[in-house]
Amino acid sequence: MITQKHKGIFLITASSFFFALMNLFVRLSGDLPAIQKSFFRNFIALLFAAFVLLQERPVLTFTPKAKRHLFLRALFGTVGILCNFYAVDHLLLADASMLNKMSPFCAVIFGAFLLKEKPNRFQTISILIAFVGVLFIVKPTGNWNLLPACIGLMGGVMAGAAYTYVRSLGQQHIAGPFIVFFFSAFSCVVTLPYLLLHFHPMTGMQILFLFLAGLAAAGGQFTITSAYCYAPAREISVYDYAQIPFSALLGFVIFGQIPDWLSWVGYLIICGTAVAMFLYTTGKQATT
Repeated sequence: MITQKHKGIFLITASSFFFALMNLFVRLSGDLPAIQKSFFRNFIALLFAAFVLLQERPVLTFTPKAKRHLFLRALFGTVGILCNFYAVDHLLLADASMLNKMSPFCAVIFGAFLLKEKPNRFQTISILIAFVGVLFIVKPTGNWNLLPACIGLMGGVMAGAAYTYVRSLGQQHIAGPFIVFFFSAFSCVVTLPYLLLHFHPMTGMQILFLFLAGLAAAGGQFTITSAYCYAPAREISVYDYAQIPFSALLGFVIFGQIPDWLSWVGYLIICGTAVAMFLYTTGKQATT
């Protein structure tokens, strides 16, 4: 029997693949300002979400709490994206990636305090083990500049907070497409002034790759929003780490990048932890 948790697991894994695709297309788009890439990423997602809303026409009713949480989800999500892009521009990619992958931890922590969804010992240990796998893969150097490192860490914290509010909005029956639409619109409004002042001309191929990045981002936003509406972070956040093996696979196929043995150890740790979490979740369902 397919449960809400199983749907959440599938959707957050799918979101990891979409975000890995997004990063691939962003890289292929070449040397453009990170905020310009961010704007187009969010603008395409905005159009996609608007199309889905026009097709589905969900009934939208907002309590004061829902309005507040929509704003906080958009604010934290936007700050998280900008912090992550800043870290990528000023740190080694491995270091920036590790800092950004603090978001699953933070989603569990915020979920425990804001939504009273406290993880048990097995779930906490699983997330910690998965993060050890991330360390094997990204191999952080420790040669960080303090300011970019703090900003990169803040990006992971903000993303975790944003996903917590996504979960809260799902519990309040706010339609997922509207959550994506509001977040994308908010992000576009925030980044538009910079884009107008510092716009860089783009080639046809760069526009195509940014368009594809926006579509992949829309897929990632829709699936991760649905995932956290179906299940709490303590039960599915570990599957967010699937983005790293997906990225490694795309890097091998597109760029011929071959991971070293430490990375393979990390992949095995992450995949093994995800399987253990799935079996644990399934076993708990069978006994209830």
